[in-house]
Amino acid sequence: MPARDIPAPASPLFDASSTTPPVLARGSDVPLSEQLSNHFAQRIRTRLMAPGARLPSVRECARRHGVSPHTVVAAYDQLLARGLVEARRQRGFYVREQAGAAARAPAPAASRTAPPRLVPVDATALIRGMFHPNSELPAPGLGTLPPDWLDLPLLSSALRRAALHADGGIAVQYGDPSGDPRLRQALCTRLADLGVRAAPGQIITAGGATHALDIVARTLLQPGDAVLVDEPGWAVEFARLTQLGMRLLPVPRTADGPDLQVMRALATTHKPRLYCTVSVLHNPTGATLSLAAAHQVLMLAKEHDLRIVEDDTYAWMAPPQAPRLAALDGLQRTIYVSGFSKILTPSWRVGYVAAPADLVDRIVDVKLLAGLTTPTVLERAVAICLEQGQLHRHAERVCARLAQARTRCVQLAQQAGLHFATPPAGLFGWLDTGVDTERLAQHMLDAGWLLAPGHLFHVERRPSTLMRINFASSQDPKFWRALGKARGALMPKSP
Repeated sequence: MPARDIPAPASPLFDASSTTPPVLARGSDVPLSEQLSNHFAQRIRTRLMAPGARLPSVRECARRHGVSPHTVVAAYDQLLARGLVEARRQRGFYVREQAGAAARAPAPAASRTAPPRLVPVDATALIRGMFHPNSELPAPGLGTLPPDWLDLPLLSSALRRAALHADGGIAVQYGDPSGDPRLRQALCTRLADLGVRAAPGQIITAGGATHALDIVARTLLQPGDAVLVDEPGWAVEFARLTQLGMRLLPVPRTADGPDLQVMRALATTHKPRLYCTVSVLHNPTGATLSLAAAHQVLMLAKEHDLRIVEDDTYAWMAPPQAPRLAALDGLQRTIYVSGFSKILTPSWRVGYVAAPADLVDRIVDVKLLAGLTTPTVLERAVAICLEQGQLHRHAERVCARLAQARTRCVQLAQQAGLHFATPPAGLFGWLDTGVDTERLAQHMLDAGWLLAPGHLFHVERRPSTLMRINFASSQDPKFWRALGKARGALMPKSP
């Protein structure tokens, strides 16, 4: 949608409910045009604005920062001279692909502003957002639970017990190549609760679910192979497979599952080797695969000799009876992946793969080549959490709290005149804002709120009015007021 600008408020002070960017220092000896140029240059160099991202129009930028259009033109000219942006006739200014010195140049000494919080304009920027020093404001765009939702006594107790009872082999030697035997035994019980029958020998641990997905891809694929992926889908998975040299074939994701007609046509034409999917509490829509759709996906996979990687990262937030492809086909064509960072703590990088028996040795070999082994003491701590039932009780508390958070967010969204594109479920909501969410994310970032705009969740960059929010981190009414104000600035005004 076309956007119209509104005048910036006069006050230069930071206000969490405002979208006025606290970037320019009016009393500085550094010219405003240079400060503005440095502001955009820093975001471009650190890939907070990815190649191909469009800079605000001259008029929008001038009003947003409370400066004249001439100042913005001068700032953009400086960015052009530094090789960071390019001008496209009658279309505006766009970030160029960085290379060489332009990408590695240090920030100018004249810039005295603090590093901005990260806006997730690409997969790596989204990941950096997870590691950026915490702000006083929540980050609705991130994918983790707030720290006060986690059970720190549970973590401390399990880790102490794992270290206290660790024998010499665990403490001073490499662990089992497949992972801690005690954890793999506990995982068999956990998987059985989900209907997935796997022996300990079919389970391989990894350094988190992302690492597990990477091991599986490296085991099964060669550069140039075609891979079916859900769209919208997870930006990090898209980026990781692309870096491995795979050809991504996006399959539209519906409320019930993948668009089977499109999936069948792609499978017939391109002969993909793999289908990567989140069947339960899909990221970002929150949808869960229906039983009928799951059956048809498995039939299609058999017809086209296709393996399926089922990413069940959000398993602890979902009903155990939700259909899992791995349960329906008995781990024949399906490789099941999950982990514990979403429910225990992001810092415990423990994930795992449950695979067909004929793939286990190959997966273990790739794991050994990529990282030798995984931390046995940490894996033993997770096993203790599972064995004692403490993790189940913690997950029940989280799910109850998350249900309340979803209800509250739906109410706040409705009060702001917004709606969810899919029924709210799980950790994430797929929110329709009615404006370009990439531009909206830049506005909100200046007010201190980190968002996940919709273009992140597509294989090829495209404008989107949708964005993913984390229900647990989106309960502050100030966020919704700021979102409504920023959205209003981007909405077309009636003549």
